[in-house]
Parts: sequence; structure tokens; C-alpha cells
Amino acid sequence: MNACENVFLSIGASNRSQKIKGGSKMLKKKLVYSAAALLTLSMIGVAPDTLAASSSSQQSPLIMVPGQGGQFQENFSPFSSSALQGTLGLIYQPLFYFNPSGQAVPLLGQSFVWSDHAKVLTVNLKHNVKWSNGSVMTSQDVVFSFDLLKKFPQLDGSQIWKVISGVKANGPYQVQFTFQSPNSAYEYYILGTTYIVPQRVWKNVSDPTKSLNLHPMGTGPYILVSFTPEMYQFMANPVYWNGEPKVKRVDFPAYSGNESTTLSLIQGKIDWTGLFIPHIAQVYSNRSPYNQYWFSDFGGANMIYTNLQDPLLKQLPVREAISLAINRQKVSQLGEYGYEPPATPTGYALPPAAKAWTDPKLPTQFQYNPTQAVKILEHAGFKKNAQGIFESKSGQPLSFTLDVVSGWTDWDADCSIVASELSSIGIKVQVQQLAFGAYYQNLSTGHFQLGMSWSGSGPTPFYMYQSLYQPNGINNWDHWNNPLTTKALYNYEHTSNVKKQQQDVYVLENAMVKSLPYIPLVYGVGWNEYSTKNFVGWPSASNPYAQGSPWVSPSNGIILSQLRPR
Repeated sequence: MNACENVFLSIGASNRSQKIKGGSKMLKKKLVYSAAALLTLSMIGVAPDTLAASSSSQQSPLIMVPGQGGQFQENFSPFSSSALQGTLGLIYQPLFYFNPSGQAVPLLGQSFVWSDHAKVLTVNLKHNVKWSNGSVMTSQDVVFSFDLLKKFPQLDGSQIWKVISGVKANGPYQVQFTFQSPNSAYEYYILGTTYIVPQRVWKNVSDPTKSLNLHPMGTGPYILVSFTPEMYQFMANPVYWNGEPKVKRVDFPAYSGNESTTLSLIQGKIDWTGLFIPHIAQVYSNRSPYNQYWFSDFGGANMIYTNLQDPLLKQLPVREAISLAINRQKVSQLGEYGYEPPATPTGYALPPAAKAWTDPKLPTQFQYNPTQAVKILEHAGFKKNAQGIFESKSGQPLSFTLDVVSGWTDWDADCSIVASELSSIGIKVQVQQLAFGAYYQNLSTGHFQLGMSWSGSGPTPFYMYQSLYQPNGINNWDHWNNPLTTKALYNYEHTSNVKKQQQDVYVLENAMVKSLPYIPLVYGVGWNEYSTKNFVGWPSASNPYAQGSPWVSPSNGIILSQLRPR
């Protein structure tokens, strides 16, 4: 299951982040390309005879399967939520990479500094960054990328232009962002989650919201060379600023679900994927010393989203009853095979060193109390009908659909458990398994009742709550709008005092615990299975230089640029 494959945040995974070093020099031997690859290379401005080969003609491609959604729809736009995996991270990059401790690792940017009481953010760029056609990336490209978000607000998912008043270039390698008021929280969005595009290409795109960007040109470690609905391929970028990757080719084959992907993984046909695999030791890792996995924490929880525009779900007693009736330990052990622990009421998992972000007055675990759930509904005026389903005073039954992605087997199991638990107290739930596109469309447009989904994450809990609580927030699919939480978000953004920010987070946590606009189930982990048979240098618990899940960017590109053939 790839529960986080469309997460908008760039999540790191190391408290001991390492700056990315090395990379092989461009080698002189030529590769032999297909006619389709030659055409693609010429269209994006890369001369095939500049691409290095060395042992690449003999080197096996790295087979990467970040997601399972059947045949591919061609889309390499860094502005599209439907862009194919690898678009972000492998082709396009942000200025910095943020790890969970909040440290910024330089990518396109070299350094940054705040001034004017946190109203001006100045970024110094690296001098050796080139686009894949060999032209130099400058501050003009960075300014253009942010101006594009202003011109087309639909692209500005983090609402950057609601907090900045301008962005300008100071020479070819420095960019200055001016804020309307102090807002240290947006350092993360500007530096870590905004991907930079070449002005020379995108200035000619009349409407970037509709572009599929079939011939992408980026600064990342890889270049697209071929595409079919069954397979697309990347080759190492010979002018990558950190040195040409030693993994010369990356293939993305299409798979339709967990079962077929797991079978191919066991058979050694896949080098890197992110799957939920029951009994992974017996099924995978014990079969070969090359078979490895590392499930790192994501920080946020997998939750039940409740559409607050629904006349029944907007009633707090209904949400309280749903939460009380769910046995999260059962979901964790049976649905997730113990890989993902039960969530706590705040919905945010924090390492011990960061306990200051959690309000000590709040409960540390959910109650499982079906009897109390029934009492709450009865006290709110609901009564069971002849079928044993609770109804409102006006005769509306507590009957809902619960949307989940078909083929994400652990989530499908989780939702079946939830439906069974709720049925036992008189709430009818029909699990609706959908293709990912339909599922995401339903949630993001508000055409759902209940839906299981991920939550965002970031250097502090603020970033998860902002995505869930901010009016028009990127994950505010519940349509939550509350003046207390909106004010707390504002206050957090407008101070750099950590003590004050902690108090603001307390307000956000209290809303999650007491109002239950979202109902946390289990904490998400980064599914990540890989083989060391052909390639080594993978991140792991002992060397967590990047978040290991293949769908997380820009860490996916960082990992591939660090791997080397065995």
C-alpha cells in the first residue's frame, strides 16, 4: 500500500542528516539509444552523445515501483497532483531538503538567512547547477517559478503568495523573499516544497495548470528518455550538479496492486518499492540476504476524514461515537500486522525529545468504549430503527460510505474492521474501494462522506495541522473552519518564539482531541523494501540519510544519486 504517494510535503528521515556528496564524473563512452529515446532527448535539449555510459551498457537498470495504479497516464508536470512518480525529486528539485529535525540540507540553494525581524528571507544559490540541456540555472528561474504561483493561484497549494509580498533576484545567484509580516513557518514551504522550473521552457506555456509537460527539463539527477503506458524510463543526468549518478538507468513498470507487485519483488524483478507486506520477514527478507526493508516513521497519522458538510457527520456526538467504537489496537494488529501503532488523540507522533509540543493535559491514548458510544448517540436523540441502525429525530439513518483505495490491502482491511466495529453499535458503513484517481478526486472535491487517508507532516506538528485546519488547506477535505484554530495558525506563523509556538500548537491539538474533525487511526510508516543484489548505499535505520519510501520527494532523488552498483 502506498498510503502517502501523493503527500504534498517533502518529508525527510534523519536526525543526523548528511550533506549529499560525490557522484561520478561524466564518462566518455556513448550509450546506444532507441529512436524514441533519441527523439525525447533532442526535444528536451540533451545531446545523446553527451550522456555517459561506462558500464551502463552492461549495468542492469534499477527497477522502481513507487505505486500500483495500473497503466500510466503520461504527465510530468511538477505542478500536477497526477504527475508520475519521479517527476518530483528525480527531474525537478526544491532549494533545500528538510529532515524531520528541521535541518535544511542544501540542494539548489547553498545557504539562507532571515533579516528585518523575520520579514526578509535571502537565499544564496549554488553556482554549478545546470538544467538538463546544459544551460545554467540562475536566480531568474527561481523568481519565475514563484511568480508563476502568483499568476496561477491554483498552483499555489501552500498559499505562499498569501504571506509574501514579493520575490526578486539580487544578481544571478541570490533571491530575496519579502513577507507581508513575520512568518518563519513559511521557510519550510518556500525552501523545501516548491519545485523550481526553467523559465525558458515554462514562459511559453500558456496555462501551466493544464500542461502535461511531456518533455520535462529539470535540474535533478535523472532525465526522462521513454514512455509507454506500461513502462517509463529515466537515464542519469550527465550534467547533474552533484555528479552524474552511478545508477545509469531507472525503469518504472506499471503494476495494478500489492499482490502482483509483491510477487515480482519476491522473484527479484524489483529493486525498490514501498509495499504493505504481511509477515514481511517470512515473505521477503528471510528469503535472501539481499532482501531488505526499513519502515521509518512519517510523523502524521492515517485518519478517517469526516465530511463536515454532511448534516449528520457535522454533529459532534456522531463523530464521538464513531471514534469510541473503533478498536485501534485491532486495526493496528489485524489490519496493519503491527507495523503501524495505534494513533494517539493528537494525531501526531513525536520523538521523545520533542514532547514539549504535546499538551500534557490531553489524553495520551484513545478510549475504546462501544457502550459509551451508544449512550452518546441516545443522549443526542438518535434511536435505532427496525434494522438496528441509529436514526436522527427526522428519520435520517446513520448510514455512510467509507472511501478507500482499491488494492491498498492494509487500508482495505482497516476499513473493513472499522465498518464491522461501527455496525456493532448501529452505524452502517459501506466500504467503497475505488481506483486511486477516483478516490483522490472524491476527497479533494468534497464528494465523500467518510474517507481513509494520510495526513501531512513537517518539522513540527504545526505543518500537519495547517494542512488540515487552514481554510482551503491542501488536506482540509473535511471543510473545517474554526476561528480558534485559524487564529492559532496565524499566531504560530507570526512569531519565532518557540515557547509561544508550542502554546499555539496546544490549541490545534485540543481541537483535534475535543472536536474530532479528523479521527486518527494508526500512525503511518514509510513502506520501503529494497534489494542490495544489484545496488548498494540505501538509507537504513543505521544510516538514515533520507526518508526511504520511493514515493517521497525529493528524498527519492537523493537516494538514487547516492546508490552505486554492487
